[in-house]
Amino acid sequence: MPPTDADLDQARRAYAERLRVAARLKSNALVEALARVPREKFLGPGPWQIVDVAVPTGLKYRATPDADPKHVYADVLIAIDASRSLNNGQPSGLASWIDALELRSGERVIHIGCGTGYYTAILAEIVGPTGRVIAIDIDAELAQRAGQNLADYSRVEVWYGDDFPFPPDSADAVFVNAGATHPLPKWLNALVLEGRMLIPLTATGPEGFGSGGMFLLRRTRAGFTAGCLSGVAIYPCIGARDAGLNLDLRMRHGTERQVHSFRRDAHEPDGTCWLHTPYGCFSTLFLGST
Repeated sequence: MPPTDADLDQARRAYAERLRVAARLKSNALVEALARVPREKFLGPGPWQIVDVAVPTGLKYRATPDADPKHVYADVLIAIDASRSLNNGQPSGLASWIDALELRSGERVIHIGCGTGYYTAILAEIVGPTGRVIAIDIDAELAQRAGQNLADYSRVEVWYGDDFPFPPDSADAVFVNAGATHPLPKWLNALVLEGRMLIPLTATGPEGFGSGGMFLLRRTRAGFTAGCLSGVAIYPCIGARDAGLNLDLRMRHGTERQVHSFRRDAHEPDGTCWLHTPYGCFSTLFLGST
């Protein structure tokens, strides 16, 4: 027998509560969003391909036994397109990063690299009917799927491409959901005072994936605080990668916790520059000690 709505509600609630514990989530609104949003809606029809193991040559998948949606309510990576090793991100990791954004009802969020929209829907649930979410993906197929999947969310707008206008002071939070070597100035300028940005800084290898650290930046009157939340392995962010910085990040792998601020003032590189870029500097200095 196919699962009833009550069965799925129960599976989602149990999944959300497991993630609350596993990811040490502080936001009740995030947990409630995880308990409400139907993950299967954003994955396509089952059975689904679940990442079984990561090997040097890529990812290996195993199929769920059937198309029962209860299989997707686990802390696992699930393929969106297994041929490209493109997956719906691991819930505990994404949830912990979203939790760090400290989103509130009514806030405005920009989600870059939205994929098919599952985590965009989570963001939209958190900010509520008075909030707004702009979802962007450079992949036309993914953006189209996200638009269809998010059609019921009037507060969500989906864009295809990388030319979305980012008005200054227009966002309370920016979530870059793909690996960059640096933040783009237009992303930083979009943040309001006390606005937050999640950005994975990654070095890519021949296999195309990138690894590095997930950073949280916060705009203050004195400048940007910055710190590494955790490690990350993620697809690259087209348009936000620099070959030279990619090499620099590869050499700095494992030292991400040294970063305490992001400087936009002009200065010569010195020993406090963890990653000095033409777009700004990730610095070991605490804000105010420049």
